[in-house]
Amino acid sequence: MSKRALTGAEIFDGKDLQSGKALLLDGDLVAGIVAAEAIPADYTVETMRDGTILPGFVDLQVNGGGGVMFNDETTVEGLAAIAEAHASTGTRAFMPTLITDTAKRTRTAVDAVEAAIAQSVPGIVGVHLEGPHLSVARKGAHDPTLIRRMEPNDEAFLIDAAGRLPNVMVTVAPENVTSDQIRRLSDAGIVVSLGHTDCSMAQAQKAFDAGARCVTHLFNAMSQMGNREPGLVGATLASGGVFAGLIADDIHVHAASMGIALAAKSGPGAIFLVTDAMSTVGSDITAFELNGRTVLRKDGRLTLEDGTLAGADLEMARAISVLINRVGVTRETAYAMATSAPAAVLKQPGAFGFFTPSASANAIWIDTDHQSVRGL
Repeated sequence: MSKRALTGAEIFDGKDLQSGKALLLDGDLVAGIVAAEAIPADYTVETMRDGTILPGFVDLQVNGGGGVMFNDETTVEGLAAIAEAHASTGTRAFMPTLITDTAKRTRTAVDAVEAAIAQSVPGIVGVHLEGPHLSVARKGAHDPTLIRRMEPNDEAFLIDAAGRLPNVMVTVAPENVTSDQIRRLSDAGIVVSLGHTDCSMAQAQKAFDAGARCVTHLFNAMSQMGNREPGLVGATLASGGVFAGLIADDIHVHAASMGIALAAKSGPGAIFLVTDAMSTVGSDITAFELNGRTVLRKDGRLTLEDGTLAGADLEMARAISVLINRVGVTRETAYAMATSAPAAVLKQPGAFGFFTPSASANAIWIDTDHQSVRGL
């Protein structure tokens, strides 16, 4: 196996940004990070031109890519096409996300993810089921005719899925899922995330107390923070144990709102990046179908014909650029939001999100302007 020393770029290890160092790779495994002058003699030096070496991106909300929507192609072949598209953008771990659909389609999706993992389709670390147990009042682009309460058989199915897959994430609304159901799902190892909900802060906190520990696309399709009712946004920012995904395209959320949220968020739970990507990633398509409705792609925005936002036309590198150049966060913060922070949400993160000695590197390089990404 080849031994390589990658140098000439800064290195973000998942926590810290280091200069004047080299990432040592023994085949695909991390052998260490050392000072450039301490590279062992048996390593071949590969010098980068500026930029940053970092762990591959971790994306917990991927609806499609490569011209394929997971809802339409709940097959290993469909997942492989999505994985290839996102790998080309620097994503090394992702959760295929099924938007609100029928019970039959949901079961087929879980079966497909299980088969894809068994066949070693790169990057797939579990499944994210965004619905159907949401609130019609905050449906967004979800089909309201398919939204419904969680029944005992739904709960049993999810708990069974958690035993078959390394990671299962479900987005639910407290209006359609009880605290007891949330507690049992959480006890089974499922990441319960609140989203597409009009819940009050008290309802959100009750769900958090029951075991929900994440929030889906902060600010979007949820109760907002007001002066007398903080809503889910306020509850999320005030709850230290809760993580939250963020679509940082400066379309779904204003840059100023992102900055306020990042400054206000109580830890150790963190805000992390998601792309909420649709089939457009890695494709030049200008329109596609979602539950029988047309989604239009124009000027970096995806909308239904009535103007409702329907996912995002976004890649992680652009989200990082927005955070740094428009929101004003540090590079370390932006990189962590795309790597180690989402990995921390997972039940089984594997080697993703950090450079861990003797583990797979999954390394990528991103240029100084955050426009170009390539695998290493």
